[in-house]
Amino acid sequence: MERIKVLLVDDEVDFSRVLARRLERRGLDVLTASGADEALQALKKTSVDVSLLDIKMDGRDGIQLLGEIKRQYPETAVVMLTAHAESDLIISCMAMGACDYLLKPADIDEIVRKLKDAVSGYNNK
Repeated sequence: MERIKVLLVDDEVDFSRVLARRLERRGLDVLTASGADEALQALKKTSVDVSLLDIKMDGRDGIQLLGEIKRQYPETAVVMLTAHAESDLIISCMAMGACDYLLKPADIDEIVRKLKDAVSGYNNK
């Protein structure tokens, strides 16, 4: 099986760096972006299988970015990541096309499982 390509978008750069290394150790290829603009630039250059988006970010938040990804790159699966268990936000993200969500701090094995499930489920639609 080909390695899953992940775009990790979070404005907490240190968190992203650590999470990216942990995901890479588990066999995923990871690109990081610290915000929506950087994420969209990365997607113009490289196709990814799944994006892992933080909901709360400065500037355009993860919900706005989710909408843009779904419009511009509908083949890309999206998993939302949040430190805030706000059911309205999560329901809204799922209605907009997110495959799943994770609450910070999430267990690395759960993150990997949800990313893989998002890609396999999305490819089988």
